[in-house]
Amino acid sequence: MSRAMEKETEKIIDELRKIRIEKKISLLKLSNDAKISHSHLYYIESKKVIPSMDVMMRLIKALGIKPKDIF
Repeated sequence: MSRAMEKETEKIIDELRKIRIEKKISLLKLSNDAKISHSHLYYIESKKVIPSMDVMMRLIKALGIKPKDIF
């Protein structure tokens, strides 16, 4: 993955985390709603793993936002 793509992915992850916090949604609730493990979401938000497009879309849906809100 190129450095530019990594930076763009990090911006998207930051935006997802910001929205989660603004909506006062816990890591546990979001992970349950998105049907991913709590630890996986933690690693995504910590930027230790890059989420697949499928996981990204499940997080977007669970947050009640549209893809255009973060892309």
